[in-house]
Amino acid sequence: MDSTALTVKVFGDGADLAEILSLAENPAIKGFTTNPTLMRQAGVDDYEAFAHEVLASVTDKPISFEVFSDDFTDMARQARKIASWADNVYVKIPVTNTRGESSNPLVKDLSHDGVKVNVTAMFTVDQVHETMAALEGGAPANVSVFAGRIADAGIDPIPTMCAALDVLADHPQVELIWASPREILNIVQAHEIGCHIITVTHDLLKKLPNIGKDLDEFSLDTVKMFANDAATVGYTL
Repeated sequence: MDSTALTVKVFGDGADLAEILSLAENPAIKGFTTNPTLMRQAGVDDYEAFAHEVLASVTDKPISFEVFSDDFTDMARQARKIASWADNVYVKIPVTNTRGESSNPLVKDLSHDGVKVNVTAMFTVDQVHETMAALEGGAPANVSVFAGRIADAGIDPIPTMCAALDVLADHPQVELIWASPREILNIVQAHEIGCHIITVTHDLLKKLPNIGKDLDEFSLDTVKMFANDAATVGYTL
C-alpha cells in the first residue's frame, strides 16, 4: 500500500501560510483545518486578515476556521461572520464552552440555517451521539474526534472511532474527522476503519511518502542518515 491508495481524505492541519499555499497545490491534500492555538504558534496576529489570505488561494478545498468566543451569543455572531467569508468554509465549534456547557443548541441553529460546521474537541461516543442529534437534517458538517489525545490518555482510540462511524452511518452529510494523529500509522488506521477524514500537521505530512516503504530500504536509509550526520559534524574518537 502507498499513499495513493488511501481512501481517507487527508487534510492539512496548521497555520503557516506558506505551507498551506504549497499544500493547496498537492492533489493528495483534500482540505485544511486550523485553530487558534495553531495560529498563535505560527505568529498570526490578525485572525481575519490571515483567513482572507488563505481563502484567496484555497478556493476549491474545504477549510475550517474556529470561533474563539466563550459566550454562545457571541460565538453565534463569530460563526456566521466566518461562514460568510467563502462557500468552502466550515466553522469549527467546540463541543462545549470552557464551563462545560453544551454547544449543541448553537450547533443545531447554525446547521439548520445552512452554516457548515465542524464540531470539534470531542472525545467520547456520547458526545458524538448528542452532536449528531443536533446536526440531523442540517447542512453538511464534520465531527472531529481527537483520537490522538485519546491515545495520550493510554486508551486505544480505534473502538471510539469505529463507534462514531456507526453513529454517522445513516447521515451521509456528516463526516468523521480523526483529529490529532501522532504518527503516520494513524493515517493507515483511519483508512482501514473507513474514517472519512484525518487532519495531519504539516510536519507529519512530510512523512506521508513513507507509507508502504520497504523496511529493508528504510533500515539502510537510517544507517546512512547516522553516518552522514556524524561525518557532517566531524565527530572523532
